[in-house]
Amino acid sequence: MARILAIDYGKKRTGLAVTDELQIIANGLTTVATVELVDFILNYVKKEPVERIIVGMPKQMNNQPSENMGRIRPFVGQLRKLLPDIPVEYHDERFTSVLAHQAILASGIGKMARRNKELVDEVSATIILQSYMESCRMRK
Repeated sequence: MARILAIDYGKKRTGLAVTDELQIIANGLTTVATVELVDFILNYVKKEPVERIIVGMPKQMNNQPSENMGRIRPFVGQLRKLLPDIPVEYHDERFTSVLAHQAILASGIGKMARRNKELVDEVSATIILQSYMESCRMRK
């Protein structure tokens, strides 16, 4: 099996998470500057087998897309052109930032570390990936 890569796309920074090769566990990978994201992904898929890419789909509470979708759609289109053999899917990301903050707080790390926005982005990507994996298991 190959890994699943998840993306929490942001205007400035983007959090990334991946599964292990057996697709059992979601782990934070890193946070990269969004301007470097495509290059990072292209280099990553050269080194690691990736089965699919999951991109967090930001929605408002009324189920309408958030303003960030205007940036995410062109990015997903670019990924699909550059990596035609790897499916790219959206997955609802509502509440992931809140859940990420709660998970970081519950982990007991210090106050200064909790302010690290890069950590929040990486944890958010991990939550998106874990949620995607759980929804796949529920469908089976």
